[in-house]
Amino acid sequence: MSVRRRAAALAITAVLCGAAAPAALAAPSPTPSPSAPALPAGLYGTKDPTYDGVWRQSMAFLAQRVELVTPAVKSVDWLVGQQCASGAFASYRDASEPCDAKTVADTNATAAAVQALVELAAHRDVVDNGVSWLKSVQNEDGGWGYNPGSPSDANSTAVVTGALARAGVPLADLTKDGGKTPYTALQSFALPCGGEDGGAFAYQPDKNGKLTANADATAAAVIGAMGKGMAAGNSNAVKAPVCTDGTGLTPEQSAQNGAHYLAGALAVSGRLDLPPMPGAEDSAPQPDFGNTADAVVALAASGHKDKAAKAVAYLEKNAQGWAREGGPAASAQLVLAAHATGTDARNFGGVDLVKQLNATGPAPAATAVPSPTATSPEKPADTSSDDEGLGLWWIIGIGLAFGAGIGFLLSGRRKNQQL
Repeated sequence: MSVRRRAAALAITAVLCGAAAPAALAAPSPTPSPSAPALPAGLYGTKDPTYDGVWRQSMAFLAQRVELVTPAVKSVDWLVGQQCASGAFASYRDASEPCDAKTVADTNATAAAVQALVELAAHRDVVDNGVSWLKSVQNEDGGWGYNPGSPSDANSTAVVTGALARAGVPLADLTKDGGKTPYTALQSFALPCGGEDGGAFAYQPDKNGKLTANADATAAAVIGAMGKGMAAGNSNAVKAPVCTDGTGLTPEQSAQNGAHYLAGALAVSGRLDLPPMPGAEDSAPQPDFGNTADAVVALAASGHKDKAAKAVAYLEKNAQGWAREGGPAASAQLVLAAHATGTDARNFGGVDLVKQLNATGPAPAATAVPSPTATSPEKPADTSSDDEGLGLWWIIGIGLAFGAGIGFLLSGRRKNQQL
């Protein structure tokens, strides 16, 4: 989910819960004032974490994981400590107090945290608790809304679907009355082929049931419909994506339809644009770097990284300032886009994105250099977990990294992490 979409969803949540609506997050969130409480030592980023603390921490871990960076234990402990006894995560909370009726559970934050901990092979008990909660709040249409009980939307359904798939949950088993599954929920947001928006996904239907194409939702839905997570690997297809019309489409066909739409949207300029803000005097299109990066991942995950090449080149040339100012989640989005397309994240348009991301949090426990993304073949890795630490794989990885010197290249990314 892009920063913009997440901001919109959180603004609605804040209003529904009687809280003050957040400032628009198309721009970076505000930096806490000098009188504000100090941020937790393990948290990534220096800006107000109220609406994205768990999300940005999880995104940072996912991006570090694909670059074989081991985050500090205290950073992982901070994320683990954000979980409520129910298994849910809020967007951010004061973990010194237990969750109560006022704690607003967040399906997106929970799903992101689950994905991050699965990829770190750490704290399986936290993963299982989060999975149980996500399964318990599945809507009757098979999907998920941003908060428990809210109507399903494409982004939330996609990120939860990816989390459950990565945690090893058979998605076909999550069937509601009438055969409604996470996949059928995602497909309910899909537009038919034909016209410039053919194959796209909507975020939600409007009050009249009309679906409007949304590139952010489409990128998320493509990945979710393929049963993958946000840290997707690359697998280039022989054929260009096509849009298949009709009823009874498979989830894969719906994902390819979405990929067809995204490929067309990026073909001209190599970027997606933000719609003008309501009441803004300047109506000129502004680049949407976050959604462009997400579209790159979606195209690569669906087997079409060649269709993302122009967008990668655009991001390399133009997105560094956005990522630097946007904080850990923004830097992580570019790292994931680089990884998905086999681009060197440590030399992304001349910028070391991994170093930039690492600098937003505590010093990592270990770092492999150079970037494994552009140079290492993928091979299966041990996914066993250790509830007391970062897992066996990471312990071995740390030993190898330090034992062979700073320049030794680790190769441990499993093939089925093409999420």
